[in-house]
Parts: sequence; structure tokens; C-alpha cells
Amino acid sequence: PKMKEDHCLHAALLCLGVLCYSQALTAERLNHSRPLLHGHHEKGKEGQVLHRSKRGWVWNQFFVIEEYTGPDPVLVGRLHSDIDSGDGNIKYILSGEGAGIIFVIDDKSGNIHATKTLDREERAQYTLTAQAVDRNTNRPLEPPSEFIVKVQDINDNPPEFLHENYHANVPERSNVGTSVIQVTASDADDPTYGNSAKLVYSILEGQPYFSVEAQTGIIRTALPNMDREAKEEYHVVIQAKDMGGHMGGLSGTTKVTITLTDVNDNPPKFPQSVYQMSVSEAAVPGEEVGRVKAKDPDIGENGLVAYSIIDGDGMDMFEITTDYETQEGVVKLKKTLDYETKKSYSLKAEAANVHIDPKFISNGPFKDTVTVKIAVEDADEPPVFLKPSYIFEVQENAASGTVVGKVHAKDPDAANSAIRYSIDRHTDLERYFVINAEDGNIKTIKALDREEMAWHNISVFAVEVHKQHQEAKVPVAIKVVDVNDNAPKFAAAYEAFVCENARSNQQFITISADDKDDSANGPRFIFSLPPEIIHNPNFTLRDNRDNTASVLVRREGFSRQKQDLYLLPIVISDGGMPPLSSTNTLTIRVCGCDSSGSLLSCNAEAYVLNAGLSTGALIAILACIVILL
Repeated sequence: PKMKEDHCLHAALLCLGVLCYSQALTAERLNHSRPLLHGHHEKGKEGQVLHRSKRGWVWNQFFVIEEYTGPDPVLVGRLHSDIDSGDGNIKYILSGEGAGIIFVIDDKSGNIHATKTLDREERAQYTLTAQAVDRNTNRPLEPPSEFIVKVQDINDNPPEFLHENYHANVPERSNVGTSVIQVTASDADDPTYGNSAKLVYSILEGQPYFSVEAQTGIIRTALPNMDREAKEEYHVVIQAKDMGGHMGGLSGTTKVTITLTDVNDNPPKFPQSVYQMSVSEAAVPGEEVGRVKAKDPDIGENGLVAYSIIDGDGMDMFEITTDYETQEGVVKLKKTLDYETKKSYSLKAEAANVHIDPKFISNGPFKDTVTVKIAVEDADEPPVFLKPSYIFEVQENAASGTVVGKVHAKDPDAANSAIRYSIDRHTDLERYFVINAEDGNIKTIKALDREEMAWHNISVFAVEVHKQHQEAKVPVAIKVVDVNDNAPKFAAAYEAFVCENARSNQQFITISADDKDDSANGPRFIFSLPPEIIHNPNFTLRDNRDNTASVLVRREGFSRQKQDLYLLPIVISDGGMPPLSSTNTLTIRVCGCDSSGSLLSCNAEAYVLNAGLSTGALIAILACIVILL
């Protein structure tokens, strides 16, 4: 019955076409005949009449529904010429895209069928050429004309998202409606025909946290104050449905993983109110005592914490630094501890966020405090001398056994062990000193000579009686105090020269002296002639009071022939208590000189100084000088 209705409809349309264009067709037949083609509109099963204008044929489009799966080929349309009398002499030919493969024509009836299932998404239209020829001669009876077969869309393609999985981030505690990400789907169906490609987005999973805009696919936050520390990751499923979202439409889905990024909305917090630590009194400054940690659930720079000490009796003894790798506060020793002086300390430490977000300042304060109690542990310490060094004095030439001084050390530990002392013999190789092992008294065991060694630097050990490994060492400097035990002497081996023609009171030499004793027992030096020769006629002495003396000629007219050598004894006294003196002999040679006083020659023969003394007296004086030397 359906086929009959179609044929009747086609016949009616054909008649209408003939009536409307009868005059045009009659005129056209005078020259040549043109084919009349009937199209089969698959969508409405209605025949189509193709009309001819004066300039040629005008073909309407034929439609073939896609994805047809019926048992018989689909009738696309029919080619028919009005010169076809039905005797079979006209042959219809079809050429062009898909001709003979997809589209076939019955060369007698002109019926065109689609022999294969068509897919609009694969190809939307085909261009074909129709022609009527003489069956016997193949001579064209009509000029070839093109027409288009369009594949009519059906909703056979579901929407597809650009990505199977999306990943997006949004800050925690974002306002409701904050845009997170836009997902986009596409539909291969014809967007110009019906609603097959009209998409509507909806959320299948992820509510009530997120929503999606139906037309744009923009995902937005739907709940206020979402907290990353409570839940960081959300899995959202978005659906895109065609047919405007109505029933019967096809759909596709995509998964969106949404991660809440961190903001600084949590202050640091110590998990306990008090930390207990201990440190040995033997610990050195810079040594780690312990660690504290404030927990901040934020991450990255939002969770960075800096530590400081803000109060406590140990602020001068300890410090705290921040280990940014572990986010811990490291308590370190700043100064040396003494268990016997103070056994415990208390600190108040603070942990504060480094970076604070002004948006969440109301969540603050972004810091916390904790008490740190530190116990000082007693260490087995070596003995400690009461002084870091000792300086003693002892007179030179002191008798053996003279006490030089006393050192004292004690055990700083609570046990207060007894101490034993000893001298480091590497510092007293000559063994000038000895120390009492029990009381620390240092004594001499040899006479000391300041002029040989003015200072003795020794080291004294102190050890605990029951713990010999606990040892201390102290430097001891011993000054040998000077005693006036050295008389002054000539500073050099003086030898003077006097001219024969020297004038009275003429100075011819200046002498000085040296004293091995300390300055207190040395200068000022006093120079004089022995009382026995103070009035000798040849020479006189003048003390310059600057530790020097000048020798002068007392008379004129010396003669080398009579005496060319004089020995003048000179007494030198020091300023010590008591003072010491010595007699030194000055050798004086008589020489010949020119008028300017320059030496010409001197005789080597020596004569005994004749100072108006007898030979016996002079011998006695020289004997005394030798004894004094």
C-alpha cells in the first residue's frame, strides 16, 4: 500500500509539471527532446519534478537518508524523458561520484537506487550526471545534466569531548561561581539540520561541590569554603547530550579531576604545650640541643614556619634556628653551660608563618608559642685552675727550697675529687723547680741567675686522684728578680792616645760602662780615680753624670823618650743597693803629633805611671786592681 501511494503521488506531480510547462516543452520538441527526471525524496517519500528553464535544466537536490539498513536498495529518484515512448529505445546513463558503485540506474526505467548504506559524517553529498541516449547507437538524445544527492542526517553520532580526562585547579575557599575549567564536546552530526548536534551539558558526578553551565560547559564551584585540608581532590563527571538534551538524544561523558590548591588559611600549631630537653654541660656552643615542630596543614610557601625565642631565662644561653627542609625549630647552645652554676633553663619559643594571605587574616594570628624546658646534665669535667695563668717572682741566687708560689685547681663536678699536681718536665729541662703534688707549692731546687735566664716559663698539670684521664694544664711564668751581684765595667777595651804637645786640661777620651744587672742595680754609674792617685800630675777624670766620664791632660809637655805608655786606674760604681764597684785600667799612649793634633807615631815601649808614688806603692795598687777583677 505504501508503494502504491508513492506511485500515485509521483503521477500527480508529473501531470502537474506537464501542464505547467506544456508550451515550453512543445517548443523544445521542435528542436530536440529533453529528459524529465523524477526525484524520490526519501525523507517524505514524495516525488520531485525537475523543471527546465529556457537556458537548460534546473535540478533540485535529492535526499537519501543515511544509515539505511533495509533489505532493499533505496530508491533515490527516477530519470525519464518525455520522448521515451516506452518501446525501450532510450537508454538512461548515470555517471559521477559513486555511480555504478553506490548509485545504480535501471537503464530502461531510469530508476536510481542507492545500493550501499551511506554515512553523512563520512560524505555529505554526491554529484552525479544524468543522460538519455539511443540504446542502439548510444547517440545522446539529451545533453548531460548534473544533480546532487544529499545524504540526509540522522542522529547517529554521540557527542565526543576533546579529551577523555581533564585536570583543573582552583584555590580552596573560592567564592561560589568561581570558574574552574571549560570542557568542550563536539557532535559529528549535521548542526544545520534538526537538533542532532545541539548539545547540552550536565553534571553526573561532583555535586554539590561543582556545577556546569548547560550551554558553555564551564564548570564552576557550587559550595563556599571548600577546604583543601579536608579534601584535596574531586572527581567530576560531565555529560554532553545532543537533541538539546531531550529524551532520545545521544550522550558522551568526560572525567574532570579538580584539585584544590592551597591558600594560607591555617596558622601553625604546636602539638604539645611543653618540650623537655637536656644538654650536657660539656657541650660546645653551636651544638644542637633538640628540635620543636609546629604543624601547619598548609603546603608550599603557605606552610613555611620561622622560629624564634621570645622569652625565658635561657635567651642568652640558647638560640633557635629554622630548618626549612624539615620545618623544625632547631634549639642550639649559644654559650658554655655550667651544671654547678645553673641546672635548668626555660625558653618560650614562637612559630610564625613566613607568608600571610591578607584575605584570611581573620583566621589568625598565624603563630603559636610553646615552652621549652632544658635540663643541664652534669659532665665529668677536668680540674679547673683558679687562674688561667700564674706569674711568680723569686730572687736570683735564692737558696734551694725557696718557695716561688702556689697554684690551685679544683674539681668542678659535684664529687669535688682531690687534685694532684706535677710539672711538665718538657718545660723545665734543667729542673730548676719542684712542685708539691698535694698543695701545689712550687719551690726552687737550684740557684737561679737572672743574667743567665730572666724568666722561666713552665707548665703545671692538675689531675683528679681517681680519674687520671681528667687533666688540666696551666702556664706558670717565674720572673727571676735581680740582685746586685755584678759590678760595672768598661763598656769596651779602651786605649787612649795623648800627643806630646797636648795642652793642659785637654780632653782626649770619653769612656762609658756596662752592668749585667737590671737597670735598678745598674746606672747611674759613678766614675772616679782611686784615692791614692787622685792628685797625680799627669791626668785627671771628670764624671759627666750621664753614665760617661772624660779623661783630661793635667800638664803640658809629654815625652815619648822619657815615657810613652801610662796605665790609669779608674773606679766605676753602680746605683745598686748595696752598690758595687770595680777598678778598670785605661791604657794611654804618648804619640808624636803635628801642629793640628793629628797622630804621627807612637812608641810601643811601656813605662810604669809615675804619679809621684814609690815603686812599691805602685805595685801594691796594681795588685789590688787584679784582686778586684
